Amino acid sequence: MHSMKQTLERFRIVRLVLFIYRIRAVRALFPVAIIALVYWEGQQELKRVHLSRTVHELRNVPASAILQMIGISLLSVAVMSAYDYLIRFHFRLKISLWSTFRYAWIANTFNNLIGFAGLAGVGLRTLLYKKSGVPTSVLTPAIVFLSPLMITGLSLLSWGNIFGLLPATTLLHEHRWLVFAVWSMALYLPVFVIIQRSSLYAKWINGGQGRTPWITVAASVSASFLEWSFAGLTFWTIGHHLLGGADFVTLFSIYTVAAIAGILSMAPGGIGAFDLIALLGLTQLGHGTDQAMAVLVIYRLFYYVIPWLIGLVLAALEIGLQGKKQLDRTAAGLEPSLNLWQKIWGWPEQYSFLSDLGMWALGKLVLASGLIMLLSAATPELLYRLRITEELLSLPMMKLSHLLSVLIGFMLILLSRGISLQIRRAYIWTSILLFGGAVFTFTKGFDYEEALFLLLVALILWISKARFYRISAPVSKQSTIWWFVLSSIIALSYYLLGSYAHRGFMKHLPPGMQPEWLQQHSNVAFTAVGGLVFSWLLLTMLITLRPQHKVEALFGTADMERLRIFLNDVPGNPLTHMLFLGDKSFFWAQGGTVLFAFARVRDKLVVLSDPLGQKSLINEGISEFRQTADNYGLAVVFYQATPALLPIYHEQGYRFFKLGEEALVPLDTFTLSGKKFSDFRSISKRFEREGYLFEVVEAPHAESLLRELRSISDEWLNGRTEKGYSLGWFKEAYLQLAPIALLRSTEGAVLAFASIAPGYDEQLTVSIDLMRHRKVTPNGTMDYLFVRLLDWAKSEGYHRFNLGNAPLSSVGENSGALREEKLAHLVYKRGGHWYGFSGLRKYKEKFAPDWEPRYLAYPATLALPILTLDLVRLVSRHPEAEE
Repeated sequence: MHSMKQTLERFRIVRLVLFIYRIRAVRALFPVAIIALVYWEGQQELKRVHLSRTVHELRNVPASAILQMIGISLLSVAVMSAYDYLIRFHFRLKISLWSTFRYAWIANTFNNLIGFAGLAGVGLRTLLYKKSGVPTSVLTPAIVFLSPLMITGLSLLSWGNIFGLLPATTLLHEHRWLVFAVWSMALYLPVFVIIQRSSLYAKWINGGQGRTPWITVAASVSASFLEWSFAGLTFWTIGHHLLGGADFVTLFSIYTVAAIAGILSMAPGGIGAFDLIALLGLTQLGHGTDQAMAVLVIYRLFYYVIPWLIGLVLAALEIGLQGKKQLDRTAAGLEPSLNLWQKIWGWPEQYSFLSDLGMWALGKLVLASGLIMLLSAATPELLYRLRITEELLSLPMMKLSHLLSVLIGFMLILLSRGISLQIRRAYIWTSILLFGGAVFTFTKGFDYEEALFLLLVALILWISKARFYRISAPVSKQSTIWWFVLSSIIALSYYLLGSYAHRGFMKHLPPGMQPEWLQQHSNVAFTAVGGLVFSWLLLTMLITLRPQHKVEALFGTADMERLRIFLNDVPGNPLTHMLFLGDKSFFWAQGGTVLFAFARVRDKLVVLSDPLGQKSLINEGISEFRQTADNYGLAVVFYQATPALLPIYHEQGYRFFKLGEEALVPLDTFTLSGKKFSDFRSISKRFEREGYLFEVVEAPHAESLLRELRSISDEWLNGRTEKGYSLGWFKEAYLQLAPIALLRSTEGAVLAFASIAPGYDEQLTVSIDLMRHRKVTPNGTMDYLFVRLLDWAKSEGYHRFNLGNAPLSSVGENSGALREEKLAHLVYKRGGHWYGFSGLRKYKEKFAPDWEPRYLAYPATLALPILTLDLVRLVSRHPEAEE
């Protein structure tokens, strides 16, 4: 018994550890700790790095060496396609050899630059292979098979460090913690082999086809070994050219240890940890810090950045030729195919951007174009090119070209967001700027490489021009601040790089060589600030002058007379009466036969309840509304959606979140007789005995009555602000549209009132809208008001009385509910301090209603937590601000 208890305690500890590990904040501390440790170890070497000398080292690399280094880097990336050919063969994927290579290049270059434990590659392969028709049943085990094998080659190389084949003795001796890192990586290989050959792996991954063959295990390790070997070869090739014939084994050993540190840091591309360890190793060999830093810069540029730019081009062409994208930009079936490897890290939603990879890639190509132009302007040109340019062009022309290059660089950075959002005007302006940038980059210093790259990006944009269909997109304060901060950081980086680079370059010029252009080079600070300010001024002008007339038509004033005529022929719902508040806009679809009543919050159009119209036309009406909204970068959300239209929302690709349940009292069977309603009978007899008067007054209402009701409303609010959208507020013109139930004292003064909202469904449903009462009222006042309202509605021939919504009622109670709904259930149970969720449900239960669920229907591209905050903001917004 005691041992069993100890076992359970250990199990609890394990569960606690796993729980702590799954917390993202804790997971983020691990790579930060690794990078901090590496920085502590290498801080002395970092202090010796001089940017200007590093730039000078880079400028002295011969063109033949650059071509050789780029060639071996591209070959190393191409070798990584062995992974994809391996899963193509093992899982018999029906993909052509060339398509396999393209998919491999895109996935591997993205994974190199921004990947984390192979997740970027996993997400991209999922998207690309599904696009080619590979079924999920085949793709899922293929991705799971591929994920853990990518570091087996590095694990094999770690054994080379341990057995002395790849000695890094000095580095490991000076930094003892690296020994543990090497051993940890080395032990991964035997664990991998054991798992691959296990029966459980054969059952879950191989689909019962038997254990993984030894030849497949060997091929897997060999593919990974090729990747890391060629990456190390690239590192040695670059070091060989920049460090003057460095020894292969020594540099390869340093690379292996640095790569292990980079993997353990879990930072994208091992950035930080890899570079610092490699810097430590190279300086221990006696090389200068600036030379070592130049090796790392070139390695990052040739092995990571340039292949990634090629991957961006391939990605843009891969998906950029499909014309206008569909409304639902999520990749169908993408989330179910995410493997356990991803879900362990808790990032199943990380790749929502992959659903439109082509446009995302185009936006990043434009961003890269802007950065390249600024980098070209910040660093001095080659001397022989400066001589040629000075002979062909005047100094003022070169200076003007330089200033315009900086301005265009900043503009391209800012417009890259518009390219990703597929805005037509952003495409036009970006195309013009790319052509202009190519010209000015050429004339400022004969930089034909940058000019060719800009022209290539312009060509890809032109090929994809059919996809730029949006008229405009919303500009939020948050995104504006974010892009201003980003562009300011880029401007500061440009200033620092330009200042140090030109200063160092001038120091290293041969005696007597002082080109006029460099001597009279414009002030870098002025250029940086000027480019930043003028680019934002131009962008502000473009946004201010963007087309607005169609947006105004979309958000035009609601036509109440047209609504009244429409409701004569089309049934409404319990929330239809709120459309007369005037705080919502109307969109008439399908030739005016389907109505959407909505309000805008940030980039979302929130439709109140279901659209109104014939059910056979609603599906096409939703498509029409979504397409119109999408032209302006807006998403359509349905708030308080009913179960009747859930199949249509599902067909539109919407997700659902249960908001609560609506209390609908069946009036045909409602009666106060029986033990269940004895309390109500007692309250009714007491109020009638004491002389209180209930009455329902029809519109139009007298001004004196409205003034009295206003005083009750103000007293009830007690200084609080009215809410809106899905809640009624005190508005005299609105109250004049329907009857009002009053409860008067024996003296005739109104103690409480409730406005009545018809359902516009041939007297099937009637609802309570606005309810207010004096601070001091007899106990049971609202109970009596409700009971008499139910009697009145029954006598008027209504069949259902809507008591309103019970928020979060019956949400997340089942074990299989969504995580967000389980959290909502916790709020429902424990949130009585802020809002009486459970108390409200219990109160309405007293009237024995039927409960009907209400949902939030939203596109899968929206994040539910952010959407929830927007909805809270919408309901809490002062209603008068909408008028």
